[in-house]
Amino acid sequence: MVEDFSGCKTGECRINVLPLLYRVSQILKENEDLQNTLTIILEVMQQRMKVIRGMVNLYDWQSGTIFIHESFGLSEEQKARGIYSIGEGVTGSVVETGKAVIVPRLGDNPSFLNRTRSHVGNDDMDVSFLCVPISHGRKVLGTISAERAYHNRRLLKQDVELLATIASMIAPAVELYLLENIRKVQLENENRRLKNALKERFKPANIIGNSKKMQDVYELIQKISVTKTTVLITGESGVGKELVANAIHYNSEVSDGPFCKFNCAALPESIVESELFGHEKGAFTGAVTLRKGRFELADGGTIFLDEVGELSLPVQAKLLRVLQERTFERVGGSRPIKVDLRIIAATNRNLADMVENGTFREDLYYRLNVFPIMVPPLRERGSDVVALADHFIAHFAAEAGKEIKRISTPALNMLMGYHWPGNVRELENVIERSVILSDDGVIHGYNLPPSLQTATESGIPFGGGLEAKLAAVEYEMIVEALKTHKGNTTEAAKELNLTRRILGLRMARYHLSYKSYRKD
Repeated sequence: MVEDFSGCKTGECRINVLPLLYRVSQILKENEDLQNTLTIILEVMQQRMKVIRGMVNLYDWQSGTIFIHESFGLSEEQKARGIYSIGEGVTGSVVETGKAVIVPRLGDNPSFLNRTRSHVGNDDMDVSFLCVPISHGRKVLGTISAERAYHNRRLLKQDVELLATIASMIAPAVELYLLENIRKVQLENENRRLKNALKERFKPANIIGNSKKMQDVYELIQKISVTKTTVLITGESGVGKELVANAIHYNSEVSDGPFCKFNCAALPESIVESELFGHEKGAFTGAVTLRKGRFELADGGTIFLDEVGELSLPVQAKLLRVLQERTFERVGGSRPIKVDLRIIAATNRNLADMVENGTFREDLYYRLNVFPIMVPPLRERGSDVVALADHFIAHFAAEAGKEIKRISTPALNMLMGYHWPGNVRELENVIERSVILSDDGVIHGYNLPPSLQTATESGIPFGGGLEAKLAAVEYEMIVEALKTHKGNTTEAAKELNLTRRILGLRMARYHLSYKSYRKD
């Protein structure tokens, strides 16, 4: 019996299968670019198999999503909508099971989601849908899908086998593409997200405080950020010197480069040189491999040297050379290494006095002190104390799962009247403790450490004994009641469960006047 090949005109025979597979193998051999390869394969499917819509979906196992990588018969908008999860729809089911699916008529299959919205009428649903997995070993990497109308339904099985063969041929290239590109794109996106988050976190506008002295600091940060000039940040311990260094880097032209931090006082002198400049293999006992130092790692970005006044004189000499020439050698090495970076140094010590005493090199001091920024102590920042306290309360309350509504007036007066020897770092610790102790949504004076409870705005020293502490609590409760009732002593007395006469006596004891709490 002679077979009738007239159906080939409509794509209903497969006498050209071998040439088709040979063509695909040649495409893979000649093209290293997977996207070009898939484009050509889809063109072959369209022209030789008479497919009306074709898609290659890839599975990103890191995010768990299946997306259309290449297609024909779909608009860009439709292609963008074609995103599936494992087990979702026909495509998700094929990725989940690793088995091909044949849908003789789309209109009869409830699993077909039409996620791309490319099927708008009943005529569009009167086609067959084939979906085969792209697998390498036991790992499913994606799918190849095809839609067309079949006059001869027996060809459905043949076309599934043909697509499966093509899928197995391209699987190694698909796996290589996913390893090299999807992960790379994810890392680039994550890196970009983290850098943007750091820029947002450390921009000057996000440094808490609006006092005149802090405004001056912001202006200096803005001016220096556009240059690569060496910066020396000075100020007492805990004022936020590192935060200023972050703001300078993340608002500079090298913000995309590395930002390496090194505390010059954190390590023994014998290790500091190796940490800063690196060492060659065998430079000393234990140096089993070559190691790059912080200066080398910061190439193309910024290095922040905190507590620079703690460096020994020999290390100061090497640091001077880096500042002058941007060149150094690793410990145990002789090859000069050149770097392009900005240096930001910080100290809470008086380097000028150290120069006079011979403990800090004069030439290094002048090299570092090109653009000095002095961060003011908290006691000189006025109402910034309240702004910082509010910021820390919001942070620690959220962390502890508490709702803190406000700071009581006596507590505010204690915060404002304290001299803050530990500066912002001490305030942060004080607020964290107070949030933990508060049990009524208010930070009271008695929630603050004893060091802050030595006096109130009335000027009365409460001291440190039991009676004194009780007096401090009593004082605060009276002030809060007067404030709540706007100086109405009758209502305040009721709240405190006192007679008006007794409240008057207690107010006189603390030199309180109801007039101070009236509102105009």
